[in-house]
Amino acid sequence: MNPGAGLRGYFGIGVEGASKPMNFGNLARSAHGFGASFVFTVAPARTIDAPPSDTSRSRQHLPWYSYKNVEEMRLPDDCRLVGVELIDQAIELPSFRHPTRAAYVLGPEGGSLSPEMVARCEFVVKIPMAFCINVAMAGVVVMYDRMVSLGRFAERPVRAGGPTEARAAHVHGKPVYSGGRRVDPKERKARKR
Repeated sequence: MNPGAGLRGYFGIGVEGASKPMNFGNLARSAHGFGASFVFTVAPARTIDAPPSDTSRSRQHLPWYSYKNVEEMRLPDDCRLVGVELIDQAIELPSFRHPTRAAYVLGPEGGSLSPEMVARCEFVVKIPMAFCINVAMAGVVVMYDRMVSLGRFAERPVRAGGPTEARAAHVHGKPVYSGGRRVDPKERKARKR
């Protein structure tokens, strides 16, 4: 099952100033697994081609973009940039509503997002922790939170354990016609008789 398949919209994830190809390979592999639409680097400290840690060979399945600097970075129309950084003014991840169309950017290993990148971000979120974690792990936490908050899953039970009921079936709304009048399916059946 592709966790991203039940979600509306799309997302991409990347790193500014990546210096460890193995970490970016781990992030790309995880992004592939979570159903990302693309991955990217901005001003990487090293060339990142095909790290052996990317065992899913994500580069064959989703676009990898590499930008020389923040100014060169291009995102799809209406894609909202979300920085992931441990700064005071950041929104704590459990309290954040993920945009339907988003690109998440993490800071480098042993560093932070540049002031230019933070200024470009519409939102900055932080994982409520005492200190920074590995960039690939931070990316996984953000992607998991996105999947849980935007996905369609059965409700968690009150007691420990798994759900006792399957998730509710999707209910389609009533059709809307160009004349502006909604027609109830029952009314349509009655007209045909």
